Amino acid sequence: MSVDARARGVLLGAYIAGLGVSITLAETALVLLALRWLWRVGTGRARAGWPLAWPLAAFAAATLLAAALAQRPGESLVAARKLLLLGSLWVVLDALPDARAARRALAALVGVLGVVAVVGILQVAFCAELAAWQPVLGRVARKCHRAHGFYSIYMTLGGVLTVVLLAALPSLLEARGRPRWVALSWLAGVVGLALTYVRGAWVGFGVGVLTLAGSLRHGRRLLIGGIVGLAVVLLLLPGVRDRARSIVDPADPTSSERLLMWRSGLAMARDHVVTGVGPGQSKRVYPDYAAPQVIHKHRGHLHSTPLQILVERGVLGLAAWLALFAAFFVRVVPLARRLVVAGDARHPLVSGAVAAVAGFLVAGLTEYNFGDTEVLLAATFVMSLALVVDAEDRVD
Repeated sequence: MSVDARARGVLLGAYIAGLGVSITLAETALVLLALRWLWRVGTGRARAGWPLAWPLAAFAAATLLAAALAQRPGESLVAARKLLLLGSLWVVLDALPDARAARRALAALVGVLGVVAVVGILQVAFCAELAAWQPVLGRVARKCHRAHGFYSIYMTLGGVLTVVLLAALPSLLEARGRPRWVALSWLAGVVGLALTYVRGAWVGFGVGVLTLAGSLRHGRRLLIGGIVGLAVVLLLLPGVRDRARSIVDPADPTSSERLLMWRSGLAMARDHVVTGVGPGQSKRVYPDYAAPQVIHKHRGHLHSTPLQILVERGVLGLAAWLALFAAFFVRVVPLARRLVVAGDARHPLVSGAVAAVAGFLVAGLTEYNFGDTEVLLAATFVMSLALVVDAEDRVD
């Protein structure tokens, strides 16, 4: 094994572990993987092609224009630095030489998140007892009424689990010889997702499952029956049942607060139609638009990814953002269909990525998950898995 291959394996492993336990570790590994990728680009060794380059460039241009025209352009440009995270698509794509490596990477991520989910389950089960251990365990022991694992908040765990569980589900249903620990990790992840009590993540997961039900060649009945049975079991938990009921309860205080927030966001968007208020600036402008009934006049975001993009980047930014994901689906959905019809063993990677991105986008209707670093990196990771297969298919 070459030095480059060893470095790739170590850095990719560190990146996968960091996605579950430490954003610092993940970002450090990603930077080193990016440097490796740039070296490979410069020496002509990188994988050919720049998939989704045009919509990514359009979104970057719209973001930088919005930042330049903001009232605080310097501050807005700093907030726009998360654009660099979208480059992880190409970095991870180059770090995975083939579909076999992509399958192993996904299985490893499921294993890591299985451990994180178990930590989240224990947080909820022993929340009262953890209070005495806060000086030792730090944030792991805080906010333990909802599962959050090693993340700072439960919404991040819910978002990451939604993406990764959907990406792995087709492989569990249709791949043979899958290690038992992967299935156990996946089940632990589902329980952990339930105990985050993040309703948007639940809905996103459900939409992703329905997407898979329409694309799988085999295992549809097993998929629907298994998910329904698992949902029934989880709904026996009082906290999960009450939280699920609140999804359709118009009197739920968090739901009514979000409706008011979205109305205020739309008012902001109407006054800054073309380029928005600038990345990271909605929190400064929001108090001037907050409805009188709103309890919290200061908000870091608007609990909706499309609305947040519209407010901060205007219609230009929203159009580019929509084009990015539309381009992904246009590229990989036909590929998934061809692989399913052909009985190609690589199709679970592509079908899972389609379902995961669909779940990510639906969950983002009620959460700003695009602005959550860990969730965004998980989404770009599974998108890269599909692009690995797409690159192989184009070579073939």
